[in-house]
Parts: sequence; C-alpha cells; structure tokens
Amino acid sequence: MLGFLRTMVGRSGMVKPSCLVRPVAVTRITGRYLAHQESLPKLPVPPLKQTCDRYLAALEPIVEEDELQHTRRLLEEFQTGGVGERLQKGLERRARKMENWLSDWWLKVAYLDYRMPVVVHSSPGVVLPRMEFHDRQGQMRFAAKMISGVLNFKTMIDNETLPVEHLGGQALCMHQYYQVLSSCRIPGTKSDSIVNYSQGRRPPSHITVVHNFQFFVLDVYNSDGTPLTVDQIYIQLEKIWNSSLQTNKEPIGILTTQDRNTWAKAYNTLIKDRTNKESVRAIQKSIITVCLDAPMPRASEEQYRSRAAVQMLHGGGSRWNSGNRWFDKTIQFIIGEDGSCGVIYEHAPAEGPPIIKLIDHVVEYMKQSEMVRTPMVPLPMPRKLRFNITPEIKNDIEKAKQNLNIMVQDLDVRVIVFPHFGKNVPKSHKMSPDAFIQIALQLAYYRMYKVCCATYESASLRMFRLGRTDTIRSASIDSAKFVKAMDNSAIQNMEKVALFEKAVKGHRTYTDMAIRGQAIDRHLLGLKLTAIEDLTSLPEIFMDTSYAKALHYNLSTSQVPAKTDCVMCFGPVVPDGYGVCYNPMDEHINFAVSAFNSCEDTNASRMAQTLEEALVDLRDLLEQTPKAKL
Repeated sequence: MLGFLRTMVGRSGMVKPSCLVRPVAVTRITGRYLAHQESLPKLPVPPLKQTCDRYLAALEPIVEEDELQHTRRLLEEFQTGGVGERLQKGLERRARKMENWLSDWWLKVAYLDYRMPVVVHSSPGVVLPRMEFHDRQGQMRFAAKMISGVLNFKTMIDNETLPVEHLGGQALCMHQYYQVLSSCRIPGTKSDSIVNYSQGRRPPSHITVVHNFQFFVLDVYNSDGTPLTVDQIYIQLEKIWNSSLQTNKEPIGILTTQDRNTWAKAYNTLIKDRTNKESVRAIQKSIITVCLDAPMPRASEEQYRSRAAVQMLHGGGSRWNSGNRWFDKTIQFIIGEDGSCGVIYEHAPAEGPPIIKLIDHVVEYMKQSEMVRTPMVPLPMPRKLRFNITPEIKNDIEKAKQNLNIMVQDLDVRVIVFPHFGKNVPKSHKMSPDAFIQIALQLAYYRMYKVCCATYESASLRMFRLGRTDTIRSASIDSAKFVKAMDNSAIQNMEKVALFEKAVKGHRTYTDMAIRGQAIDRHLLGLKLTAIEDLTSLPEIFMDTSYAKALHYNLSTSQVPAKTDCVMCFGPVVPDGYGVCYNPMDEHINFAVSAFNSCEDTNASRMAQTLEEALVDLRDLLEQTPKAKL
C-alpha cells in the first residue's frame, strides 16, 4: 500500500506497460482452506457513473473550484464519449476471467514495481510493550518463547485449522495468512518478485537468527517433525550468542536497505559467489528471521516508545542495528537487549491484520506456563551463514550505510499513548471509534494548515477472494464543513455537534461502501491500467491536476486494532505528508505519527500534540452540549 501511494503521486501519473507482463503466482492449498476460499464472492467492478460521481464528491474539499469545473468536464467526456464505457467493459471482462481482477495488478503496481527502499517507505514496524530483561538469559528466554509461539501459530496454518475471520457476519479471505511464513521478496532491476517456500514438497524447518550482523540457520523441528521445546530453542540461541560475540563482521543485511534498483545490482554481484548464494537462499527460505539487537542509546521514559518505533522501522542506522536485519524477509521479530521488542514486515504479501493476528497469538501464547521440560537430546550447533566479501561488495555496503543514515536522519516518528479516553467515549455516544479518530485527524490537520488534504485510510477487501485494500477517503464534504465550523465562535455548539455527527456518519458510510468493493480508488486504477494494457492513449482524467492532488496523500492513515497494547508505525507517503497509525484500546489510544525532517512544513511532534488536543476538544464538545433532538 505505502509503495503504491508514492508510485501514483508521480507527475505523469503513468504506469509503465512493462509492469503488467509477468503474472504473480498465487499459492495453492487444498482441503478446507480451498473450500473456504471458493465460497467467497469475487471482487465486483463498481458502476462507472457511481465512481465518477463519488470521485467528484471526494475532490470537492481538496481542490479549487476552477480545477473542479475542469475535472467535471473531463469526466462528462469520459462517460459520454465512449472511452469510459469501453474501459469499463474491458475491466468487467477481466473480472469474469480472473479470481480477483485487482490482486495481480495491485501486487505489481503497489509493491513489486516500486523502486524506493522498502525501509521507511513501505515496510511497517510494530512496537510491542517494553520488556524488563535482568540479564542476557532473560532476552534469550523471551526470544525462545516467542519463536515457540510462532511455531504454534504455524501449526494452525499447516493444518488449515486457523479460525476463519468474519466481518459483519461475513467470512473473510484467509489467503494472506498463507503468504507470510517462509516467504521473501527478491530484488529485480525493473520489478521485484516474491518467493514462498511454505507449499513445497519439503517446506523449510528452520528460522534465521541474526546477532551482531551475523546470520545463523536454526532448525526448529526435531527429526520426527515435532517443534523444539522452549528449553531447546533457548539452548540453541545461547550457542548463537556465544559464537557471534565479535562485531567486526560486515553488516551484509544493510544492503537490503537500498533503493530496489541499487539493491538488485548489488544482489546480483553478491550471489555470483556460490557460498553467498547459498547463505542468501537460507535466509529467504527461513520461516521467519529473529533479530537479537544490541541496546540502543538510552532514552527517557517519555521518548522510549518513539525510539523503539524507529528501531523497528529501520534499526537506528549503521552504527546501531540496521545491519542486524534482512529487510526483504516478510516477517522479522526484533528482541533488543534493552527490552525493546517488536516486528517489521515486508508489506507485499500481506496487510497489517494478519501480522497483528500472529502477534496477538504469540503474545497470548507467551503468557501460558511452560510445558514440562523434556529430556535434553544433544542438538547440532546452529549453522553460521558465511559471506565472502569482495572489494565490490564492501563498497556496496559502505554506500548502503551512507544512504541509510541519510534516511534515518530524515525520519521523525512520535509514538504517543493518548491517556484521556479510548474506544469507550465514542461508543458511549454511539459513534464508530475509527470515524471519531479520523474526524479528529481532519480537525488537527485543518487547525495546522487551514486547508483540507487528500487522506488515505486503508479499508480491507477481504470479504472477497484474494482481496487486499481500497481507500477510505476521510476528507469529505461533511468533514470539511465540520472542521471549518469547529473553531468558529459565531456557530452554536448544537450546530457543531450536528455537523460532527454528520461527518462521523458519512465516514462510517464510506467505510461500509469501501469494504463492500464500492469505493472509487481501485476502480479508477483498474480503468487506468486497462487503458495502458489496451495501448490506447491515457484518458485525460488520469493526467488531470485534480487526479494528482487526489493521490497526493498528505495524511496516510491506518487503524490497526490489536488485543496487545502495541502500535504499528510507517513513514509518510509523500515528502510533505504524515504517516499516522493507531490502535484504539478500551481506555486509551496508541498513536504513531511520522514526518520527514527535510520538509519545513511538517512536524510529527506538533501533529501529535494537535491531534491530542482535537480529540479532547471533540469529547468536550459532545459532553458539554446538552443533548437535544438534532
């Protein structure tokens, strides 16, 4: 999602036809999973007129009146001149032929063709509650139990006993769960690819562990196919720790932080050597990667969460833990010596919810008392992965360090725990907590900049087979009316409440529409890609200033609710924008706000503070205004 947002903001708005050539393989599984998948409906293609009308409505709060008039004329031509109808029919044909008309396109355009680094620009991090490790053994013990929890979750995937999720009584697509383990992204010079080893004849039985920039293969199953116990994993981690005490190794993992073209070139150089190729393949095939991090610089309790967020997102730079990663790996669990822990995941195979579900499962699993200790069978030493570093590879590593450190310096992340209320307050006013928070974001942005901006909130399309996401456009005509009225002393509170309630209701309506496959953004993308595949000239609506503004998301947001008291974080998707992710708990809300230091107009701390004030003001508005029949 994040990569796509940046891709679509380019000046020409063109997607190269070459990006549509290679189809992406979809993992096939039999049995219960397949039966469930086939029972799901296909993603619909919304009616053309409906999307055009809703697109105009979405533009109204974010573009000037003269631009809107111009777009209105272009849309009229598009619908009546035959071009729109022809593209619509082409898209409908594609929808009839395919399991999901969008999924292959989306994977390519949103992720695999995206050339910026996955670090900061695409891969989200998750900050888990801080642990107190009294010694190194505490860190190893925690890591061992976490690995055991992942294997427990993997058993449900392998046996196809993972409970099917539902939304509003409807079963959801479970495909993404089968994509996240034993998978990895591979860099390519024009487009990347994803490998998934979980469905092979001999699925991988190892994880990779990285400590002091050194990678190890740790087999996590016994010869009879049973997973190692927590005690056995702990002993193996101790062996890894003891044999990787020297930090004078080259941080080979830092190569994965480069932009995709540079990394693809370095990757091809790296794997020319047979030893290197085998080591890289072992990382790619592993179930997950576990990063045992060195402590980061000490931070105050107030700053700790924000510092942990950047540790999860990029590792802190070449001096700290950024070389202790393989950023192409789908899932990496991070356990720091100082108690900081979390996850970073490569976004191409899955959205946040399956990752959070895995995290919730692992956290719950770790609360259970441990099994009776098993008699210790001597286990082989985990295998250290060797890399032959040529002068050319060494030079690539040095360049990667420099570029990463620039990126690290540029990213500002603020994680806040909003203490005043959680889901409880919006629910007490019969409002959707998500809609309440989104309108607060609109208010915060308006207070800072005195304009409304294009806002992206991800909506799950998992009601449909192979569904990924569409966009909830939180900046609406109703939200704009409300935020402009909120600080206007000439307007009575009763009227403000009425406008607020209407904005919240409008957001809820758009959300429902989006999850049912009736939003505008993926449909417009589908029409555009159909035009490119037909090799006809691109319709003017896609080269219009309004379209560029609609895709320039100054606010890129996501609600990722979890049972665990954690928060997801990601970078902004435009140079002058914010990335905002939140996890509403019952009594508080966890927020992560990011911005780039290189932009003078944005400030993550100021946005976080303004958002806190907006939330409190909205609660006060509701509680201080006598309830009348509005």
